[in-house]
Amino acid sequence: MEIVHSASVLDEMLQPFRLAGKTIGFVPTMGALHEGHATLVKRCAAENDLCVVSIFVNPTQFNNIEDLKHYPRTPEKDYLLLESIGTDIIFTPSVEEVYPEPDKRVFDFGMLDKVMEGHFRPGHFNGVAQVVSKLFTVVRPDKAYFGEKDFQQLAIVREMVRQLQLPVVIVGVPTVREADGLAMSSRNQRLSEEQKKNASQIQRVLRASDAMRGGYTPGQVADYVVGEINNVPGLSVEYYEIVDGNTLQPISSWEKTAYAVGCIAVFCGDVRLIDNIRYN
Repeated sequence: MEIVHSASVLDEMLQPFRLAGKTIGFVPTMGALHEGHATLVKRCAAENDLCVVSIFVNPTQFNNIEDLKHYPRTPEKDYLLLESIGTDIIFTPSVEEVYPEPDKRVFDFGMLDKVMEGHFRPGHFNGVAQVVSKLFTVVRPDKAYFGEKDFQQLAIVREMVRQLQLPVVIVGVPTVREADGLAMSSRNQRLSEEQKKNASQIQRVLRASDAMRGGYTPGQVADYVVGEINNVPGLSVEYYEIVDGNTLQPISSWEKTAYAVGCIAVFCGDVRLIDNIRYN
């Protein structure tokens, strides 16, 4: 396994593989890796000749400076994990390497980034699009892997690829969970054991809400979810929206779409957690 900090060095390393017609898979991360990331990397390694993983905490997607400052960073632990699961190259650029000058590009995603995360974290998805497009330009992967926990981000990346006409297949990978149902997240490292126990109730309530679909409207189901989670000690719902999985726009009746997804953001203390559920 190689650890590379320079885009030019990475390009030089990848060029022989491209010329030989080898497939390059890519997993972009912000580090503080867990089993969810490992699942992405293992799939990438299994489906491609070469597996590249980036570790870069991207400042342009944080609209809260405290969140950026407290984002967990565990590079040595990350390297050991990645080496053990088939990673060929780790790309760990500096901020100066990725942004030698400010990225002033502004993406237009229509209504995709105006709701949910986009509403509560203005500018977040523009930052995501900036960094992912830059990383795609450097790595030039055949396939790139993203977790479905970040459901709206996955939709944004797919739209960005469509707009920029990038020759990369975006692969969504199902959310990996703890035994108690809590969605794995780097932010979980900031939770106490008691907080983790409370946070596991998010998925319990979401699963319970799935059984209500036959007799209640999406609005009534959403009210149930918000009320139940807010009753859990230490949890506070920032938003819960039941949306069309393709447009990300809220639905007023189940008949409006065959692809209804509930997306939630919850504060557990000062740690912000997101999750989702598909209503079948």
